[in-house]
Parts: sequence; structure tokens; C-alpha cells
Amino acid sequence: DSAEASVVRTYLDWLAELPWKKMSKDQLDIVKAKDVLDEDHYGLTKIKDRILEYLSVRKLNPDSKGPILCFAGPPGVGKTSIGMSMARALNRKLARISLGGVHDEADIRGHRKTYVGAMPGRIINAVRQAGTRNPLILLDEIDKMGSDMRGDPASALLEVLDAEQNATFRDHFVELPFDLSDVLFITTANTTSTIPRPLLDRMEVIELTSYTDEEKLQIAKRYLVPKQIKENGLKPSQAKFSDAVLRHIIEGYTRESGVRSLEKTIGTVCRRIGKSLLMNDEVPLSVSVKNLEKLLGPVKFLPETVHKDDEVGIVTGMAWTQVGGEVLETEAVAVKGKGRLLLTGQLGDVMKESAEAGVTYVRSRADVLGIDADFYANMDLHIHLPEGAIPKDGPSAGITMATAITSALTGKAVRHDVAMTGEITLRGTVLPVGGIKEKVIAAHRAGIKKILLPEENKRDMDEVPQSVKKDVKFVFVHHMDEVLAQALVKS
Repeated sequence: DSAEASVVRTYLDWLAELPWKKMSKDQLDIVKAKDVLDEDHYGLTKIKDRILEYLSVRKLNPDSKGPILCFAGPPGVGKTSIGMSMARALNRKLARISLGGVHDEADIRGHRKTYVGAMPGRIINAVRQAGTRNPLILLDEIDKMGSDMRGDPASALLEVLDAEQNATFRDHFVELPFDLSDVLFITTANTTSTIPRPLLDRMEVIELTSYTDEEKLQIAKRYLVPKQIKENGLKPSQAKFSDAVLRHIIEGYTRESGVRSLEKTIGTVCRRIGKSLLMNDEVPLSVSVKNLEKLLGPVKFLPETVHKDDEVGIVTGMAWTQVGGEVLETEAVAVKGKGRLLLTGQLGDVMKESAEAGVTYVRSRADVLGIDADFYANMDLHIHLPEGAIPKDGPSAGITMATAITSALTGKAVRHDVAMTGEITLRGTVLPVGGIKEKVIAAHRAGIKKILLPEENKRDMDEVPQSVKKDVKFVFVHHMDEVLAQALVKS
């Protein structure tokens, strides 16, 4: 019984176990699929619509090659779980492959049989595990693949994720072409910036943005609370989470894009309630707003608020972060000096350049604004963004900085209930920026009543929740002069 014989036997067993012909029947009832997706997930309308479109195409043309969908978004927003729900809605077998840290091409394509301990690649292995030729294969964390001297797995995936090529995918171990064209590939990523361009080009990217507080509340009520109560062995009557309690947890203890920390925090509350019941405390703990500090300790995040008075040189800007939007106060002070521009608050290169562009714009409009034309020679300007320990960068503070500089030099106060975002050019044109939905929600939460946005960002208003549109007045600006007219207090 030689080594060669055992290799051949393993190989033949492998070939026999591959589902060369076996296929599962797709469940193509669109209404039923919609019910499955709604049952598993709250919100995510765009993604659900895209999945239902995919099903509709399958029903109208069973021979169509499906696209490769890539769900991209911050952690905890439900990328992996929507892939799993999709398999359930389609009635397909699910195989999940995590690509985080994979840096060997053989992981995708398999080893040649000449090597000791040769194995097939993960793709063929996943098909074999699923037992059908048309499973849904979920490729998690596609943005976290590496490459080293053992090859580049991203390049190996180029064939797998191309509907034109993958009908004859050849694994090095199996050495026979296997048809992957019936497999539905779904990939997930936190960011698309680290995915090689040719690979990204083969996928249809669907962005998942962060949830609003209202969406988090509904997700907690419908899914997270029942799940955590069950997991921690409680009865629903022993831990009743009111809307007020959930709102306090969302706003005071978890500030994130997704709902992962929210679920952990609800789990912590459930565990502490369980412990209190078993310790036979005289007064067992109950879930209430009053008891939250006892259960979870002091509040971790204080509510975002803006200053209450109109002041000179202080402007409310809006920033996008991985965990949603936030408001940032920009301060500018003009003092006697030699025309230096000082920037503090851990600003990145893009922000520094925005500040320099703002100064040049103000210099070019000195006459109109009523500023001494020689201010750049006898005044020092200091721009500061508080929370100095947090690095900040991006183009969206251009108009904010220009407004702060103008206010500091003219002595005119800036309205405290106005927030703004936008990039500035030297001529004062306001250019569009990203992350509008998150920024607007953060400003609304902080009590802002008027928001100035670049005119070209009108197209992003579809994504802004109706509750925010009702409370806030939106002004779309094309030029810096309009920004100053809206933001500066008329004396």
C-alpha cells in the first residue's frame, strides 16, 4: 500500500464526492423571499430590493449568470447575516469562507498532487461541503487578504469571481475543469479601498451605511432583546426593556455604526438581572432607566450638543466617522502677528490644505468682506478643532474653516444653530462631499436647526430620514458668499 496508491485513492474519493450534476432547486417565489428577508432583517431596503431583483431575473431567465454582489460597510451592520438570509430566501445551501489573513494562492486554487499533504482549495471544498453544484458561497472579509512569496490569492479569485471564466475553473488538486457558473458568490468587506481594482471591477458593490438611532431601536426590540433574553436563560417577564431604556443604552452606552456593541450591552444587562435573581436580593434589579447606572456603570457617551450663543470665530462643522457622523466645532482666532497660519487638533493633510484655500479665498474677497487687505501680513490666524487626541482628515471642513476665518477677521458672530459641510475652491465655489446621511443625523441629534449643504449633494437627500427632514431646514449653497450670508449674524 504505497504512498502513491493512497494519494490516488484520496483523489478518486474526492472526485466521487464532488457534486458534478446535483443542483438544488431555487425557491423563486418573490413574495415568500421578501417575507424571509423582512423576518430576518429590519431596514436595509436597498439591499433587499437588489436581492429581489436578482430573484426576479432568475425567474424570468433561469440561464442568466448572476452578478457577484459585494456588501461593503462598517462592522456590525449585518453584511454576513444578510448573505445567510439570502441563502434561506433562495433555498440554496450555504458555504461560508473567511478570507481574512489568507495569503497563499493554494488556499484558493489548491495544491498540486505532487506535494506532501496536498489538499484542494477552499472554493472546491466549499462546493463539496454544500453537496450541490449551485450553493451560495459567502466570501467574508475579502478586503483583508494578503499576499507573499506563496502567490497572490486576490489574483486567483479573479477567475473564480468572473462569470465569463468560472465555467471551467480548474483546481490544482482536482485537475479537471469544474463549472462554478451556477454558484452565487456574495462577498463582504469593511472598505473597498484595499481590494485590488481588477477584483473590485468584477463585483457589484452595495454600500451598507450605519443605522440611525430609530433603526437601532427597532432592531433591538425585534431581534436583539428576545435573542439575549433566551441566551441568558431569562423569561421575557424578568427583563422587560422599554423603548426609553433602549434609547438610553443606544445614546449613552454604545456609539457605533452597527449593532454589535448594542447586543453585547443588552446581554450584560440580562446577565446582571439573572445574577440578581439568583442571589435572592431583597429588591431584585429590574430593567429601568433609573437602574441603568447600577447595571452598566456611568454613561460612556455624553449627548452631543452645540454651544447656545452666537460667538465670533466658532462654527459648527459636520464630520463622517466609521461609527456614524458627528458635529465638530471649528474655532478660529485672529491675533496681531506676522501672517502665520497655525493649525492644531491633529489635522490631516487634506484639512490643512482646506484651511490654506480658505485663507486665500478670504484674502481675495477682503474688500467685499470689509477686512483690512494686509491682514495676512500683520495678523496671525490660529484654527483649532477640539478633541486634539483624535486624528481628523477629509475635505468636508473647507467651508467651515473659511467661515470661521471670516468671522474672526470681521468680528461678526456665527449663528450657533447652523451647521455646514462642503469643500471650498480658491474662487469660493462649494464642492460636494460624502457621508451626508450620517452627518445630517448627527447634526439633528445635536439640536441644529439649519444645515448648509453643497448644491450637488441634493441627490443624497433621498437617504436622509423623513423625521430629520421635518425638523431641520436645508439650504443648498453653490458659492461661499451664500454660506456667509446664511451663517454670519447680520449686525
